Amino acid sequence: MTERPPHGSARPGGRTARTRAAVLAAAFDELNADALSALTLDKLAQRSGVHVSTIRRRWRTVEGVVVDLLAEHSSTLATPDTGDFRRDLHELARTIAAFNQALRNRNVIQGLLSAAAHDPQVEEIVRAAFTARTEQVTQLVQHAIERGELAPDTDAKEVIAALSAPFYYRLLILRGPVDARLAHIAAEAAYHAARAGVFRTGSDEG
Repeated sequence: MTERPPHGSARPGGRTARTRAAVLAAAFDELNADALSALTLDKLAQRSGVHVSTIRRRWRTVEGVVVDLLAEHSSTLATPDTGDFRRDLHELARTIAAFNQALRNRNVIQGLLSAAAHDPQVEEIVRAAFTARTEQVTQLVQHAIERGELAPDTDAKEVIAALSAPFYYRLLILRGPVDARLAHIAAEAAYHAARAGVFRTGSDEG
């Protein structure tokens, strides 16, 4: 994220990259073994070798560490750019599915959203993390508009929201498996809706 992160998230840069890497690696390993609710700053300190006061000073909370971890991994996910809108949506859907098939990632998402329900600070940093990722991948919609595949007034954020929503309904509400069939359905539904003009804002001047 280019703006200053919300309260509770890691400050950009920090004292040393080594400290950040060690703490994020510790969180990554802990979340592969247990839920976010079981994660503590003391556990992170023990696994990472970084003093708990240093972790608390930089990230404030466990949720601050985990959001930084989520942002770190999200930034490594490339936005599809195949030259074809439909293929881009399918690639993005497969990426979302693969991310949510990993236990540690499900623990992160479920734990953060649970914490956000009763903690306004966590709610703020979760919203910022998801907003940043959404804005990143809207590029594939903008490219489709530039190629003439979609109307100029297509709302790119709504296209991405329509693609993503089925995954989080399955993951958080139904608690069911995120699989290849779900990825296919989500991509096809978003594609056909976008091509039909469902996401147009009505502001097309062309």
